[in-house]
Amino acid sequence: MIEHVNQLGGQPPHIGPPPTDSTPIVWAWDTTADTLGGHSVDTAATLLDSNERTRAERMIKPADRDRYLAAHLGLRVILAAYLNLPPQRIRLTRESCPTCGGPHGRPNTPDSPLHYNLSHSGDLAYLALGTRPIGIDIEQTPTPQTVTDVLHTLHPKETTELTNLPEAQRPHALARIWTRKEAALKATGHGLAQGLTDPYVSSHPTPATIPGYTLTDLAAPHGYTAALATTDNPE
Repeated sequence: MIEHVNQLGGQPPHIGPPPTDSTPIVWAWDTTADTLGGHSVDTAATLLDSNERTRAERMIKPADRDRYLAAHLGLRVILAAYLNLPPQRIRLTRESCPTCGGPHGRPNTPDSPLHYNLSHSGDLAYLALGTRPIGIDIEQTPTPQTVTDVLHTLHPKETTELTNLPEAQRPHALARIWTRKEAALKATGHGLAQGLTDPYVSSHPTPATIPGYTLTDLAAPHGYTAALATTDNPE
């Protein structure tokens, strides 16, 4: 389903065929880069909307703010290339949350029928594009303390799987669980509002089957884990 992850660099992205029902598209980029898609990250804020700028301004750490700006610059550059619009013209909105009805469900753009989802962690950002609701997540490998903290908040089968592993293998196994689970929950629009117990996604090398969704582990650099979830049926 995913043959490779496209890389966004300093030059404008080369856009191939658009995503299809059976083939979503994934892009990745370095959020510490100076230039992305032909735009300087220093001027990224001028291409973002007021909500994005407000969120960036609220970040206390300059490094977090810079990575956020680079992540959203890359998002706009790639969407603009597919939609044939200037990056600053892309309208980013949210669907209603299926849990509470608030305006923080799946992200979308009224300018296109394409579905998209963005995730960034550490120095990397991943973006998924599809013709159906989609979710993506990338995470740095967690610490042993994080494993201890979340171990008993997972699905009971996942907790057992992690407990049965040697301690040195648990962080990477948790990264598999976390990215698969968050990708799936982002695809449904629920996010983490209902906790980490469901759905069961497995810590094993092959993801568990979730009715109505397809889970895929994505290629990621050393120290990172990434996963993609796509719906099997249209809205």
